Amino acid sequence: MTRTAVITGLGATTPIGGDVPTFWTNALAGVSGAAPLEQDWVQENDLPVTFAAQLSVPTSEVLKKVELKRQDPAMQMATVAAREAWADAGFGEDADIDHDRFAIAFGTGIGGVWTLLDGWDTLRERGPRRVMPMTVPMLMPNGAAGALSLEFGARAGAHTVVSACASGTESLSTALALIRSGTADVVMCGSTEAAIHPLPIAAFSAMQAMSRRNDDPQAASRPYDVDRDGFVLGEGAGVLIVESEEHAAARGARVYAELSGTGVTSDSHHITAPEPEGLGASRAMRAALDDAGLEPSAVCHVNAHATSTPVGDKPEYHAMRSVFGDHLADVQVSATKSQTGHLLGASGAIESVLSVLAAHHGTAPVTINLDEQDPEIDLNVVTGEPGVLPEGQRVVMKNSFGFGGHNAVAVFTGR
Repeated sequence: MTRTAVITGLGATTPIGGDVPTFWTNALAGVSGAAPLEQDWVQENDLPVTFAAQLSVPTSEVLKKVELKRQDPAMQMATVAAREAWADAGFGEDADIDHDRFAIAFGTGIGGVWTLLDGWDTLRERGPRRVMPMTVPMLMPNGAAGALSLEFGARAGAHTVVSACASGTESLSTALALIRSGTADVVMCGSTEAAIHPLPIAAFSAMQAMSRRNDDPQAASRPYDVDRDGFVLGEGAGVLIVESEEHAAARGARVYAELSGTGVTSDSHHITAPEPEGLGASRAMRAALDDAGLEPSAVCHVNAHATSTPVGDKPEYHAMRSVFGDHLADVQVSATKSQTGHLLGASGAIESVLSVLAAHHGTAPVTINLDEQDPEIDLNVVTGEPGVLPEGQRVVMKNSFGFGGHNAVAVFTGR
């Protein structure tokens, strides 16, 4: 018999909230996390984009000095979100679980980019003796998974997913497989990203992927708008505690939602551009629904990938139209990157947190900056006020797509 996976804990640190309650409240209120960058390196490098969506609560205000010194910013953000999720799930410091059946499934798009590039600068300017001994553990993409495994005592595997902007959602697929197979009873999954650094900003700008609304950062992320001109770079981490239903029930845990199904596909089309008709995306969406044993008509809400790029938003619409048909008009769509910016590998995790809460509470976050909707993207987008989802069994879909043609979709059923 296939085991059921449920979500029992949530954690997040984002540009619009340093914890889940604040993040959720601001997502419903339509708060923007985008703001001008005040670091000296913006002018020193003559960057064409001078704003981003930085953490609303810096990790320096949460972690100890020794933790800040020994962890890359991406690992720091993962630690903050993981501790909140662990406590939210009802686990204390001496959690009564079988650690041999507790796993980590964690993602990132880039990993410790700050450590890598700072280390290179140190080597060039001050020589090899001044390079930190902890450089490699801090820069490696699996650093967050390893650090969380050490802190929380996960011995059923510390899995790392690196699939660009699909990483966070794909980590849920790994978690679901671990629960269903019986390999683990509890999985801490999610993703992190700390890439607000001059090199990624310059590189994404060179690709013409980022908005250049330097004079109005809060209006820069405009999913589905006719004037969208690129994404806003964000940073942060999201963590979800996934358990077998039996394990959660045995300890009397509060359940937010069921992780009903996941789907992972690849476009095999282009290294950065999505397949124009959304064929890979639609296959992932259908696979997730099939995995959940649900029909498209069961879905009432989609938290879309919706990066606000001119070419990226349309393929996802085509995919949703293909999957949902006429039912699409009844599906409330939220494009929350309009508020948080695009957290790259961490986007799927923080947006999955919002998706779980939407399924649990029956409320959909708003999309901001949609002044004139693209007539070629005929979606029922939640704007102005939070969406009210129907009573009963609420099924919510989360879409994530990444460079390399990665597609990952998760389906949650509210409890």
